[in-house]
Amino acid sequence: MWYYNKAPISYHMKILNKLQRRAAIWILGAFKTSPAEGIEAIAGIIPIRFHLQKITRRSQIRPLKLPDNHILKHLMNDNPPRPNSTNPLNIGSLTNHQRTLTKGHLIDSSIKSNGIVPSFSPLDPEFSPGHRIIDNFSNRFSFNLVNRKEKEIHKIHAQKLDEMVLSNSSIPNTALVVTDASIKNDIATSISHIHSANHPLIKTVHHASFITSSEAELFTIRYGINQACSLNNVSKIIIVIDSIHMARKIFNSDSSPFQTHATAILKEL
Repeated sequence: MWYYNKAPISYHMKILNKLQRRAAIWILGAFKTSPAEGIEAIAGIIPIRFHLQKITRRSQIRPLKLPDNHILKHLMNDNPPRPNSTNPLNIGSLTNHQRTLTKGHLIDSSIKSNGIVPSFSPLDPEFSPGHRIIDNFSNRFSFNLVNRKEKEIHKIHAQKLDEMVLSNSSIPNTALVVTDASIKNDIATSISHIHSANHPLIKTVHHASFITSSEAELFTIRYGINQACSLNNVSKIIIVIDSIHMARKIFNSDSSPFQTHATAILKEL
């Protein structure tokens, strides 16, 4: 509750840094004159400021999970109060000047929550037992894995890919989706190629900032499947991707931050 924006925390941080330094010295048996950053890194202890930031961000997200009638939800309501509102004492009743002057954990939580959108739904029907696509159509999906123990693995795998593309490129009801994603300087680039017989090659490139490589990979698969499903008379989709782990996440029914993409993909299929 005391670690928030504009909070006077220098005294508290000084005490916590001393405690953590003593703990790191005790763990390693190091000299008292050893630098704090070095012994913390060797002991495998996260710097205290980063640890506080982590638990603070978790606590800022926690109010979003509360029911709508909870008192914290009413206090954090950012909408302006109505004239006949029974609870005018919320953040939405503050002016912009008052918000800049107000300090506290609730204000920080309200600001951080503006950039958060629901990323998973544990009760989504696409993941309900008996309604999951992998339960009803388990014989319609297959994964072709690469045997990494083989010699000349890259040459053998490239030959298999060439044979697969040549054998399926002339089949009218088959769509071939090749996807890839990479991140450089916090900018994610997602590329997808969709090929189907008697249709022009579809190439798309998307850019996004400050997302994980997993999100970029799943978005690329999602967009490629969306484009393939929009083609006429397509009954078979082949996806070529360099991460089989991300392809399996599409059928993972556990709640995760990637469930938004997985749900959209399953609805398309």
